[in-house]
Amino acid sequence: MAIRIKKDGTEQSGLVDDDVVQPFRLEKSNVRGRMVRLGPVLAEIMGKHDYPPPVSALLSEVLTLCLLLSSMLKYDGVFSLQIKGDGAIRTLVADVSSKGEVRAYAGFDAAAVKKLAKRKKDTDNHYYHLLGKGHMAFTVDAGGFEHSYQGIVELKGSSIIDAAQHYFTQSEQIKTSFRLAVHPQDGQWRTGGIMIQQMPEENAGKNVDDAGGGSGENEADLEDWTRAVMLLSTCREGELLSPVLASADVLYRLFHEDGVRIYSPTHIRFRCRCTRARVVEILRTIPRVELEDICEKEGEVSIKCEFCSEDYMFKASDLDAVYKDKKS
Repeated sequence: MAIRIKKDGTEQSGLVDDDVVQPFRLEKSNVRGRMVRLGPVLAEIMGKHDYPPPVSALLSEVLTLCLLLSSMLKYDGVFSLQIKGDGAIRTLVADVSSKGEVRAYAGFDAAAVKKLAKRKKDTDNHYYHLLGKGHMAFTVDAGGFEHSYQGIVELKGSSIIDAAQHYFTQSEQIKTSFRLAVHPQDGQWRTGGIMIQQMPEENAGKNVDDAGGGSGENEADLEDWTRAVMLLSTCREGELLSPVLASADVLYRLFHEDGVRIYSPTHIRFRCRCTRARVVEILRTIPRVELEDICEKEGEVSIKCEFCSEDYMFKASDLDAVYKDKKS
């Protein structure tokens, strides 16, 4: 059910929200959007690791972008966003299930990050230069090849958001604009982001004036979009990150003159999908003699989940069970 926020603000709930994806729509234009707020969930994810600030900042941005993009799609499965680069930070991965369960991790060269992070100020493009050259991939895994989708874009521009915007402009040809902020507050990372898109699928339903024909409709759409982007650009970092300002309040401040309709939010939680059974499946792809050699030298085989840092230990006596049901 949607909540209409009137111009006088009388229907605002006033509830402060965190760890949510908030859908909305501008009623006077053909524009829809999502707002994401991450607080405790982001702190829990970062607490699983000991990443240096530049890595934490970029990974927080990737996770927020992942939630913004996934919430614009209808899918039953997992949406993932992955960045691969040749710089000090090699890998950034975030994924979210259709149930709102998120996780994320980063792969990097700690010494290189420490050295290169000093080249630019902390506020300069969120350390984007540490990624080097590479690409960003969006993937929807709905449980089968026929249901999967992937989009890939080169890392361009001066930020991760620039690269995502380039993808929509070139590949999807959908007008898209972002506003995103990432910053540690009280020792914990917080993020906030807003994404808006023009909805071309509804153009056919608009009335076309007799004099202007289709051109009048396009001009109106362009004016609506330009106005929405201008209003979004006025959103301050403090508004996006504030733990005491509700998403509905932020959206009302930005778009109340155009009428903003707020829909039911999706609540986000951290949950890793790793299990001992899945680790066993991975070990079965390795020749047993190699694992036995590791057990003899190290005393056990240790597999650590990159997402949640859970350690799975296997001693030599566990290998019989590991390979017992292995298919030939």
